[in-house]
Amino acid sequence: GTVVATLNLPSDWMAAASGGSKAKTGTWSDASADNSGTIGHWRLYASDGTTVHAQGTATITGGGGDITLDAVVVTAGQALTVTSFTITDNNG
Repeated sequence: GTVVATLNLPSDWMAAASGGSKAKTGTWSDASADNSGTIGHWRLYASDGTTVHAQGTATITGGGGDITLDAVVVTAGQALTVTSFTITDNNG
């Protein structure tokens, strides 16, 4: 697949755990999308750029994806923002 957008997360990228979950903190955005396309999934890489730590579905805000964005149909050069991301402990 084509990489549509690449984001560098802030150094403090997750809030403190509360009630078995952690939510994104700070601004997660790409000022200029790499390519045009429709975003359907995401991957969270280590700083080496190759080791995948997590991946999941992507939808617009309110769409129920693992991560939600302000847009999923993107034009190269368009700004893109992650509006919601939460990790929940399912081991309970």
